[in-house]
Amino acid sequence: MLFFLGNIGLLNSVISEEYHCSIYRSQILLIVILIPLNTMKKSVKAMRKTILNFTINASMTFCMSAIIGIGFLIKYTLISGQERWDVYGRNVELYLFGMDRHQWGMLHLILAFVLMGLLIVHIAFHWKVITNVYKKIIKEPVTKKVVALVFMILCVLMIVIPFFIHPEIESIKKGKGRQVTLVTHVR
Repeated sequence: MLFFLGNIGLLNSVISEEYHCSIYRSQILLIVILIPLNTMKKSVKAMRKTILNFTINASMTFCMSAIIGIGFLIKYTLISGQERWDVYGRNVELYLFGMDRHQWGMLHLILAFVLMGLLIVHIAFHWKVITNVYKKIIKEPVTKKVVALVFMILCVLMIVIPFFIHPEIESIKKGKGRQVTLVTHVR
């Protein structure tokens, strides 16, 4: 604010003599003070929005990293029953920080739900940008609606289908244990 008060002399020298008589010093002072304050309010609001955006993005990155790390932990460190027999020669329980693979799996799921919530907030936060880019990419109104509808249907199906499908049920043969047929177990 002191910087702007110091610039009144500069402002006075810019205004010509005929205007200088009609504008009072108090009006000049008011203009010089209020314009930067109004700009400052907008910049504070923009800064808050930027900080919120950064916080959401950083939280999403943290959740994604944790989900990936826990997935690797479950797959390669806290291995499943058949792999424990192969590696340790017996059926042992594996723990990390007092949690077994199923508890880590629950944490994996919880972080996925947190990430999903953050993603929804992120999309809502950037909705104008998304719609404007979408309008520029696809110009034809009918095509725009069809692509959006197909995209939404596919997203909803990927979320909802696991609740409606039923796994194949197969009896375990005595002495054989669970027979894994994943590509990662082919020798």
